[in-house]
Amino acid sequence: MRLFVRIVERRSFTVAAQDIGVPRSTVTQVIKQLEERLGVRLLQRTTRVVSPTLDGEAYARRCIAILAEIENAEGAFGGAKPKGVLRIEVQGAIARHFLLPGLPDFLAMYPDLEIIMSEGERWVDVVREGIDVVLRYGQLADSDMIARRVMVMHRMTCATPAYLERFGKPEGIDDLEGHRMIGLRSLTTGQLAPLQFAIRDDYRTITLPAPVSVTGTESYLATALLGFGIFQVPHFHAKKHLATGALLPILPDNLPPSVPVSLLYPPSRQLSPRVRVFMDWATRRLGNEGS
Repeated sequence: MRLFVRIVERRSFTVAAQDIGVPRSTVTQVIKQLEERLGVRLLQRTTRVVSPTLDGEAYARRCIAILAEIENAEGAFGGAKPKGVLRIEVQGAIARHFLLPGLPDFLAMYPDLEIIMSEGERWVDVVREGIDVVLRYGQLADSDMIARRVMVMHRMTCATPAYLERFGKPEGIDDLEGHRMIGLRSLTTGQLAPLQFAIRDDYRTITLPAPVSVTGTESYLATALLGFGIFQVPHFHAKKHLATGALLPILPDNLPPSVPVSLLYPPSRQLSPRVRVFMDWATRRLGNEGS
């Protein structure tokens, strides 16, 4: 069942074999025996991809529920701790600042867990790519994923002293004419994110000329430190540069909106013990760290 579910999720015999840790030939033989025993065809194979039949989709859903029950049942005896591989997709800056410093303590509590952490800004197909949990910064796109909000990050508007010396320090939003911004471009739409400023009970969006635009948060900060323009960033990301004077806050009376950080997982999967302990730990850690 585990092999079959992983093939359905990964759409590949070879990748599923690597995930489970068995030879490719074993996977082929197991699926052949399973289909013969059930008397139905579970998978459709082409030269490029493996996909479930209608019977295969129905059987996979039942398998997922059964496997989750088995894992919960086994974990309830003898003080057994969660074990196995946990695949996590995160945005890099959040992982480096909030998760990685506490990871040694987490793995000390659960030494039988293996963490595979991938970084990315794009929206991933968690089922197809075999991801258990996703940690995301920002407003969430519409999806059927189950989301747990774990913290809210406060943002600010900054620029370098050299940039402000050249273009002047704006005292209000109307003073932004003639200024430039660092462009943060969406990987999915290609659009630049505008600057946002609080005005009483509302927000005003402004798009300034962007001599440089990037798609990653680390490049966004690095480009801003070179003095190319104004930018908006979570406080934690700019904190050390504010302390050294490399960045200066501007327009403190018109802060950009705060942004949520969320943990997401597929609704098709019941939370396994390893996923549950990670989500609980990450929720406590991010909640305690704050922004």
